[in-house]
Amino acid sequence: MSTEGITRITLCPLDELEDGEARRFDVEVSSLFHKVAVIRLGDDLYALGDICSHADYSLAEGEVDPEEGTIECWKHGSLFSLESGEAETLPATRPVPVYDVGVDDGQVWLEVGHDE
Repeated sequence: MSTEGITRITLCPLDELEDGEARRFDVEVSSLFHKVAVIRLGDDLYALGDICSHADYSLAEGEVDPEEGTIECWKHGSLFSLESGEAETLPATRPVPVYDVGVDDGQVWLEVGHDE
């Protein structure tokens, strides 16, 4: 589905996402490639840019803290908010992108802007 610069992509069935863990998806929209980490915490889903803003490492390989609502970069230990994408600890100082994500009929969807 595509509306006014936003494309909705179906990623996978919800039951393929493990609770409390992140999974990386590589998405292409309008010839732009996005590496996205999708995190499931119970009934809640979060989607962040998968690459740490400090260095080129996958956030999906890091540890998720459900109580703090963060994901940790496995290489240097920076924590990122699942809600806002903001870097909460050094060495990262810049946020990572946040994407709209949800579930329809048991299928996880992600919305990506054409200019993101």
